Amino acid sequence: MNTLGIYIHVPFCVKKCSYCDFYSVSYEKEISEKYVDAVIRNLQYYSDKKRITDTVYFGGGTPSLLSPEQVKLILDEIKNSFNLSSDAEITLETNPNTVDFNKLSELRKTGINRLSIGVQSMIDRELSFLGRIHTSERAEAVVSEAYKAGFDNISCDVMIALPEQSAESLRYTLDRVTSMPIKHISAYILKTEQGTPFDCDKIKKRLPDDDTVAEIYLEMVRILESKGFEQYEVSNFAKKGFESRHNCRYWKCSDYIGIGPSAHSCNNGKRFAVGRNLCDFIESDVQKIEITDENSCGFEEYSMLRLRLKEGLDLDSVPKHRDMITKKIPALIKSGYINYDGKSVSLTPKGFLMSNSVIEYLIF
Repeated sequence: MNTLGIYIHVPFCVKKCSYCDFYSVSYEKEISEKYVDAVIRNLQYYSDKKRITDTVYFGGGTPSLLSPEQVKLILDEIKNSFNLSSDAEITLETNPNTVDFNKLSELRKTGINRLSIGVQSMIDRELSFLGRIHTSERAEAVVSEAYKAGFDNISCDVMIALPEQSAESLRYTLDRVTSMPIKHISAYILKTEQGTPFDCDKIKKRLPDDDTVAEIYLEMVRILESKGFEQYEVSNFAKKGFESRHNCRYWKCSDYIGIGPSAHSCNNGKRFAVGRNLCDFIESDVQKIEITDENSCGFEEYSMLRLRLKEGLDLDSVPKHRDMITKKIPALIKSGYINYDGKSVSLTPKGFLMSNSVIEYLIF
């Protein structure tokens, strides 16, 4: 069925993390109220009751800086303007230092039913290096508070390949995180994004080399799967049935509408993006967009996204390219990069490490 997802980009942060290149500005209450008004105007503009909306995702930035009342206003408008499914997955990204038990309880009452908590590490010196404003103790406490507040679908973000990180220190973080009442883990390799404070030789020289990154990544996969978190995408692991339904929309080329400065959309065969300017977003009756792809999800894009998923690419879905792909399969199997069952091609953990190169070889 042709369903729809909604992404809300909340562009506020208490402090910008040194590694982050997502669009955000300092939080101000008055500006946040104008922002919420603009979000509501845009939800009304994109109103679509013909398709069932089954995922909503508040990303950022730091969406948990919004008050529960502001979150409720946005969700109420989504219910008014869209055909929101009764079992929709509704996620809010959360910084541990921006919520407490009372706020989490109020957020649960608004309809948020999934939290994505930015833990990143359970080692305080690593958190300090990353510029995070919370401690490992606070991260652990907020997961417990969220569970007590009624959230039984909690995800934690973890970062790997940090300076001086070893397999042992990674295991320490993963052991602590997986002992919490969570269902999902997103684990990202630290990269120095252009234009961020980490984009400098001083930081780059401290990061582990490629061989160490590979060792850490493969150890992470082994640890998480041994604890019941199955890898279903390059960077994502979940207990069975708790895969992120919204993020899977991206990898399966399903439609979603993005609201807010820097938000991206894929809808009705086109991709479009909003400019990275909060003032423009607030002052415009309707957010200004730029079409980035007039014909989205062609063979290359569809195949590339599907191969990010552990289930891989069903070759019956790309019949015109099947022969071209199957000729390249034996060499990749021999190298240990892919699995092939005669119908679908999927990447192994080793293949995920080299995903860009493996995917490029397969489909270009």
